[in-house]
Amino acid sequence: MLDKNLIEKKLQQILEYLEELKPIAKEMLVNKVLEDYYKYHTAERLFQLIVDTIVDINVHLIREGNLAVPDDFQSTFSTLAENDILPPDFAEQIAPVVGLRNRMVHGYESLNRRTFIELLQKNYPDFERYLGIVKDYIDKMQEK
Repeated sequence: MLDKNLIEKKLQQILEYLEELKPIAKEMLVNKVLEDYYKYHTAERLFQLIVDTIVDINVHLIREGNLAVPDDFQSTFSTLAENDILPPDFAEQIAPVVGLRNRMVHGYESLNRRTFIELLQKNYPDFERYLGIVKDYIDKMQEK
């Protein structure tokens, strides 16, 4: 059964992380972030927390909806799109954040710091959009 309270709690966590990240992701020039390792590492950690929490929500929606289990966390977005929870174009657009998170956390490949901050700033609105889509979906599910 879909746990609306759990999802709302996780959405609230993402919202709080986004508020903390906002000065870096929306208001600061890339060079200013790169010059301050505290800001850079704060951005890395908040990005990781946001993506991890989004994946937690995706997995919960998949498990509780008895949907096909995807091969990896990045594929959770396409599973949700295939089941009309996320718009397909948006799922395709946001899914690569999982790969970026993995590169950053696990050091699979070297990650250029400038590229990371530029991608973070570019993807920030996607996180906000994700919140709205999931909130609308759980509200609709509660009406049923």
